[in-house]
Amino acid sequence: MTGSLPGEVQSVFDRFITTELTTIDGRGHPITWPVTPYYRPAEPCIDVTTGLGYPKKANDARANPLVALLFSDPTGSGLNDPPMVLVQGSAEVDDHDLDANRERYQRESLEKLPGTAKLHPPAPLKRFLDWYYTRIYIHIRPERVYVWSRGDIAGEPDLYGAHMEEVRSGHFEEPARFHADPVGGASSWHPRITELGTRYPTAVLSIASPDGFPFSVRVPVRVDEAARWIRIEGAPTEIPFAPGLACLTAHSHGESFTWQQNFQVRGDLFFAEGSWTLVPHRVVGGFEAPASRLGLVRANARKARRYRRTAKRELAKRR
Repeated sequence: MTGSLPGEVQSVFDRFITTELTTIDGRGHPITWPVTPYYRPAEPCIDVTTGLGYPKKANDARANPLVALLFSDPTGSGLNDPPMVLVQGSAEVDDHDLDANRERYQRESLEKLPGTAKLHPPAPLKRFLDWYYTRIYIHIRPERVYVWSRGDIAGEPDLYGAHMEEVRSGHFEEPARFHADPVGGASSWHPRITELGTRYPTAVLSIASPDGFPFSVRVPVRVDEAARWIRIEGAPTEIPFAPGLACLTAHSHGESFTWQQNFQVRGDLFFAEGSWTLVPHRVVGGFEAPASRLGLVRANARKARRYRRTAKRELAKRR
């Protein structure tokens, strides 16, 4: 359906250098991470990728192909006031030819992000980084697309795709799928949470919709340290929030993607004292990249050992 979308929406798919991918794990928990989208206008799918050493995104998408992509951070896209776009679609995991995927990734990533060329190691050293350069692709075929003009979530989004009347009415004719209720319990605090509302005035909130698709939107956030909660500021009433498991993801990156930072907070979403609120239960740091090759190595040295072990297990399974 991408070829029938407005040109400005296709430009978002093509020009954005990050998109927030949401999968739903086996417990029904939405998990959101920033990834790089690969798309050419009118192609049927938007592709994203993950390293063989950290395959959870692909494993979750294989087990539950209902996924979402949110295009909410235009940094580095060169677009002025682009819309915020949410894609709900079906995922197909592509790992049948890892050698071809590796070659494709090395070619396309430099085409998409030429500024990162100086961060890549010389070719002879890349074999020590198989856990990163050996890639799993995820092809996402859009089924439903929400478009907020100029990124204004206070306005009603334009909708494209299947089941539009159900979306507009808030009523889903499809059978309700599994929805994980809040787990309850006290909040679990972490120093990075205090970056929300300050360093990161907005973050991406993801939930599981009643029809089983993830739903993500970028919202203003505020930390309530006294209550040890995270307040969602100004959430529009049209968004199908409901008490349950949720994920709040904060990330930033440079214009040419020479550095990136990200983390997520997983917890319970509920309505309290006039606003939607997240009770944090776990903070998870992502793959972060300082703006130098040496800094990149230092920041991820400990994780790299774990990723390398995981990649070996993944290769053994495929053999």
